[in-house]
Amino acid sequence: MKKRKFKLPLKIIILPVIILLAISLLLGYIWEVLITSDFFAVKQIFVRNSEASFDYLKGRNIFKLDLNNESQRALAKCADCRKVRFLRILPNCVIVDFLKRQPVALVKFYKIYSVDQDGVFFSPTGLPEEAGLPLIYGLETKIFGPKPGVKYKRPELNLALTLIKEFKLIRTLRPFTLKKIDVAKPESAKIFILLPGQPVNYIKPVAQPGWVGFEVYVGEGNIRQKLMILGGLLIQAERELMNIKYIDLRFKEPVIKLNKDNNVK
Repeated sequence: MKKRKFKLPLKIIILPVIILLAISLLLGYIWEVLITSDFFAVKQIFVRNSEASFDYLKGRNIFKLDLNNESQRALAKCADCRKVRFLRILPNCVIVDFLKRQPVALVKFYKIYSVDQDGVFFSPTGLPEEAGLPLIYGLETKIFGPKPGVKYKRPELNLALTLIKEFKLIRTLRPFTLKKIDVAKPESAKIFILLPGQPVNYIKPVAQPGWVGFEVYVGEGNIRQKLMILGGLLIQAERELMNIKYIDLRFKEPVIKLNKDNNVK
């Protein structure tokens, strides 16, 4: 038995091709109109969280702008930004949004830097939200010539950032202020905490006369567990808080050293 061969009529093949070609030509014409019309030339640029100027974009066609490239260029010039976002608002407006890094600490070098949780340094702004940030010591010989906008991955810096992060998570430590972190020798890393109600001065981040607080030797490893132990110790020693000289958490048995020269275990 012979198989029948089915042949599609030529009209059925040609018609879809003509339609697709017409659509392509129409879309091409529309695109050409969009990228050449003065109606879509940039006339307004709104910049948020920065004094940077982008007037050079005015007059350019809004559809021909390479927003990703513009974002990368702006970000390279803004050390304290984690992202710069460009948005098209048709027909002729561009919004530039600078998303600032959130400082979690100050770092002591030949001058003071801010640092975020990712380990990126940038210049402090002196804004109120930076008041009370802990000051990190001991990186002077670990990071040479720090540059704003650069992410650093030093074990000592990571240790300091971990201490800050975990300190915030311990509920029993929330009444206290983490003021200083010394990571010059990670095995003997220590923090200085202020008792509740102590004033904090951004301009003078080092310990000042009249501050009431004490040092805590933390060392390396098991940071969360050690800080949880610290929170429990502070509850138990509530009546002796004003008399604590330091607490040592580096060993199996924590030690509380009082100013009376007697130890509490």
